[in-house]
Amino acid sequence: MEEMGKPTVSLVNKGFMNDAQSAASSKGWPSLRFVAEDVPSECSVMERIDASLEKAMDEIVAGLLRPLKPEEASPKSREGKRLSRIVFKGTLQEVNRFFYKRGWGDGLPLIPPTEEAVAEMLTGTDLPPDHLVARIIPRMGKATVEQIAVNAVMAGALPTYLPVLIAGVQALADPLSNFSAWEVSTGAWAPFWIINGPVRHDLRLIGGTGALSPGDIANAAIGRAMGLIVKNIGGARKGIEDMGTFGNPGKYSMVLAENEEESPWAPLHVQQGLAPEESAMSVSFPNCHWTLWPTATDAESLLRTIAEGLFPSTPGQSWTNLLLVPTHAKTLADMGWTKETLAGFVNDHARPGVGKDFVSPTDGKGDVFTVVCGGPGSWIVLTKGGNGLTKKIDLPANWDGLVKKYKDLVPTYARY
Repeated sequence: MEEMGKPTVSLVNKGFMNDAQSAASSKGWPSLRFVAEDVPSECSVMERIDASLEKAMDEIVAGLLRPLKPEEASPKSREGKRLSRIVFKGTLQEVNRFFYKRGWGDGLPLIPPTEEAVAEMLTGTDLPPDHLVARIIPRMGKATVEQIAVNAVMAGALPTYLPVLIAGVQALADPLSNFSAWEVSTGAWAPFWIINGPVRHDLRLIGGTGALSPGDIANAAIGRAMGLIVKNIGGARKGIEDMGTFGNPGKYSMVLAENEEESPWAPLHVQQGLAPEESAMSVSFPNCHWTLWPTATDAESLLRTIAEGLFPSTPGQSWTNLLLVPTHAKTLADMGWTKETLAGFVNDHARPGVGKDFVSPTDGKGDVFTVVCGGPGSWIVLTKGGNGLTKKIDLPANWDGLVKKYKDLVPTYARY
């Protein structure tokens, strides 16, 4: 309509005005006209809807009748100011305050991405620094290898993590991940990264006790680096493009390795079509995870606990992870259960009206993946979220030398 010289007005919930203006500008319409309305988000009370729209009607009419200004008739994208390669010099505290004021951090202290630190990070790949890995939503920022490396340094990552981060960027950019919905949703979906293959041991990724807790550099820095990449390259900023109503602490870091050695079943990346000797990174987007405590540890009690912990689901529209400790996995495997039949069981019991009685495995597959991990204990964890997928991790030619260089970086705890 504006190409015909007719003004338009877009109604926007007042809480989403920054989001709307950012979206319009990123698509080449920085002067798009908006009218803020105060209907509560997803409101179904017609009286409140009518009252709010009646209040906004004068502004809507005025916006439609006001002639287009030249900048509206021929809109131009706002070009971001190109920064020099070195943006700041100062102490560690001064650098962190500068970055924080620019909106480049995540609220925790950052490692300054100096030329030397970024050069060291780039030893983690054979790709050239200017190689474009992908464009990341919402602003379709260019995730070059060097830009990925800059954010990796800021997160405290090691060069050996760079191949994993490159695979992570490829996963987010794959349309099958539907990241363009999950990242900016009010649902606050957090990327959950599961790593498989030999790289788990090379990086000392934790998949045992406390795998989802702080304390391990690989698990923490990989997840944190991906969060900074999404914010600084993709442009998803809290309260502007990332509109999670409550937010999600999992966005700091939610990373674990599958315990393939103690699993009675094939690992996740093999389920997804890769060879056992390959390394891979899988991602899904839960907005919650919940811990279940079985009253007994026989197979039927474990299954009953899982069934009672599920809530109605829409098949094919979500990726559910069932996290089982090795002892529970072996108990179920001994009774004939496989990852595939467990997926069918979870899908069957996540539908409204399905009974809770069962005695044997059922056939069926779905977007449900059992991952063996965790330490001693009887707990079961379920995560439920958006689409997921798996990407192979490509390692550089000097991989063995890199691993050897950083192999001694392990915590040693004093005994009380």
